[in-house]
Amino acid sequence: MTDEVGVITGDLELATACEDGAVKVWIRYDGAEEWYRLSAADCDLHDPRDHEPLHASLAAVLNRP
Repeated sequence: MTDEVGVITGDLELATACEDGAVKVWIRYDGAEEWYRLSAADCDLHDPRDHEPLHASLAAVLNRP
C-alpha cells in the first residue's frame, strides 16, 4: 500500500534511507522513474546499524508469493 496511489503489485523496487536513525521507505515499479512512499513503513531505529537488516526484511516481505 502506498500513500500516493494505493496498492501496487508486480515487479517492484524498494529503497530505504536512514538518517540519524530515522528510516524512510519508498517503492516503485521495476524500472519506473516515480517513487511512492510505502504506507506506515517509516520508523525510527535505536541503532542505525539495524538499517540494513530492516531493508532486507522489507524486501523479503515484498518478494513473498
